[in-house]
Amino acid sequence: MKIVTFISDEQNKIAPPEDIGKLVEDCTAAALEEEGIDDSAEVSVTFVDNEGIRELNKEHRDIDRETDVLSFPLGDDENGYEVDPDTDAIMLGDIVISLEKAKQQAEEYGHSYRREVAFLLTHSLFHLLGYDHVNSEEEEKEMFGKQDKVLDKLGITRES
Repeated sequence: MKIVTFISDEQNKIAPPEDIGKLVEDCTAAALEEEGIDDSAEVSVTFVDNEGIRELNKEHRDIDRETDVLSFPLGDDENGYEVDPDTDAIMLGDIVISLEKAKQQAEEYGHSYRREVAFLLTHSLFHLLGYDHVNSEEEEKEMFGKQDKVLDKLGITRES
């Protein structure tokens, strides 16, 4: 399985974790493996600040406040995912993370900034894979359990 990533940093307040490319690839590969998907995959990750994510949240969800992560899937369960003809990878979608919010949450929850970014990546990846925790308590339990399994598999704990 090959993971193709496109990473863009559109803010200048907080640097992404040093190993961000590897972190995105590892989280993506582990999430796909958890879902039993062997295909190569493509994902786009954009880093913004709180103001940037607030604007996107308002534009796409009509919610005028900051959030930590937004997910924009390109496929769904019914129609599947398109394949990028250049990379031969399924196109999962786009992830937007506020690094400013990630830093705040890491401090609030008492774990590392890297762990918070990995959590947000993994959380968003499962949204790209079709999970939604908002409307179903059962699906929330399943999604959060899968997130924990992926982070545990990668050795990313609340202490790391």
